[in-house]
Amino acid sequence: MPIVADVRPVLSPAAQRARFAPRAERGRSVLRSYLSLAKTRIIEQLLVVTVPAMFLAQRGRANGTMPEPWLIVATLIGGAAAAASAHALNCVVDADIDAVMKRTARRPLAQGQVSARHALIFGLVLGAFSAVWLGLTTNWLAAGLSVAAIAFYVLIYTLLLKRRTAQNIVWGGAAGCMPVVIGWAAVTGRVQWPALVMFGVIFFWTPPHFWALAMRYRDDYAAAGVPMLPVVATPVQVSRRIVAYSWAMAAWSLLLAPVTSWVYVAVAAVAGGWFVFMAHRLHAAIRAGAPARPMRLFHLSNTYLCGLFLVIAVDAVLALPIIGWPF
Repeated sequence: MPIVADVRPVLSPAAQRARFAPRAERGRSVLRSYLSLAKTRIIEQLLVVTVPAMFLAQRGRANGTMPEPWLIVATLIGGAAAAASAHALNCVVDADIDAVMKRTARRPLAQGQVSARHALIFGLVLGAFSAVWLGLTTNWLAAGLSVAAIAFYVLIYTLLLKRRTAQNIVWGGAAGCMPVVIGWAAVTGRVQWPALVMFGVIFFWTPPHFWALAMRYRDDYAAAGVPMLPVVATPVQVSRRIVAYSWAMAAWSLLLAPVTSWVYVAVAAVAGGWFVFMAHRLHAAIRAGAPARPMRLFHLSNTYLCGLFLVIAVDAVLALPIIGWPF
């Protein structure tokens, strides 16, 4: 009798425990797995910048300083679904490198908790839902922008750039800038220059934020063959670029002055200056051969972005006197 090899995938210990657990526990495990596919912690940050963009967009209109509550809720639901779609599809494409990297080895596909087919369906359904939802509850411009963001993240960043160039996160990070534009479009039905300024703030913020993280997990990316900048460049070269993008981010944030108050400008200048100082501090430590702490800058970057957009929201809701154009 011929011997037939067992080609069934080997389940991780976590997946095996979930398989033989009681039904209620299996249900919770499946729910946790799909939430993990969506990368909910990143979604929270994306939504944090969406609402202030909507408040600022509403301030330029004649009917109050806050959008309708339902419009905010609808935009957040659609934005969350779009982000979850992009993240799930990213996990499908990157399942092989996720299994290699220690930082991502516990993701559902790497652990065998969710099949690639089910994750693909999950991502596509969420993407379709987000587009239809935003089109029906806000407008079709916002819906189209959400589709563009998903496509850019999956097709351009994940499939084209991530494994081919050290500039992957610079250009691929543009997808993470889209929530502010989608929020603005949901309120106004247009894309105007303040939305592009906020887009630029996040665009310049992304490389210092992600390169600091990649410095910490350089060996992970090297093992997976992903050419993140810290893998292909020296620490001094990486920190020098972090400094350059930090300066660009801090300067760019001041371009919102014509539609905000002196309160925003003062906070943006101080916060941006502190970020630049910390970037220079990291660069100086690396040049001196001292112990570098890139995760300190990484955590600061999260605080900076959330704080800056919180001030945008407060500025708009309180209708503080705007500086206006200087001419």
